[in-house]
Amino acid sequence: MSKLNKAFTLLEAIMVITVIGILAAVAIPRLKTDTTQEAADQILSDIRYTQHLALVDDVTNPNNTNWQRAFWSMRFTGCDGGTNWFYIIGSDKSYEGNIDVNTEAAIDSLSGKPMRGDCIAGNDGTKSSKIFITDKFGISNVTFSGSCANAQHIGFDRLGRLHQGFTASTTPNYASALHTSCIITFTHPNGDFSINIQPETGYAYIVGQEDQ
Repeated sequence: MSKLNKAFTLLEAIMVITVIGILAAVAIPRLKTDTTQEAADQILSDIRYTQHLALVDDVTNPNNTNWQRAFWSMRFTGCDGGTNWFYIIGSDKSYEGNIDVNTEAAIDSLSGKPMRGDCIAGNDGTKSSKIFITDKFGISNVTFSGSCANAQHIGFDRLGRLHQGFTASTTPNYASALHTSCIITFTHPNGDFSINIQPETGYAYIVGQEDQ
């Protein structure tokens, strides 16, 4: 007795290909959107992490007129002519203007590595990979506007209030506190997004997603 070979008919094959095409058309835009959302969520989370570190670590030091330089900060840097971006989270407790990778940088709780990169070494595996936002997400530019226009850093004091312009300050007070919103915009290949940081509370949110 001969066995019948089971196979798709031409019509069935066409129907399967059509269904796969429809699913791909629906899924691919969603994947692209999710990549943008993932970038926004990570950066927002790290802004809030920076504020949290400031809340639990009071850097006020009346014995040093440069104490305000040690505000916990998040600093963005664009290498290669401003096209390859990463950020740093840390507290300049030596008051020298830079964040030391070994003693002053925040630690990524997932990898256990410092959140401090540079343009020379780049993402060499010794730093937290998440901070290299061009490598990870394709972000090609970071722009500050609002009260922090023309800056590339933000910081928080012991009350969680937003500051800018303190990294070289010689005035031992809270004069660098901002009084209107700071907006940071990120250029992403699948669509730009912005994060708004409120002045008095330091509350941060993704623009257009205020309730999340």
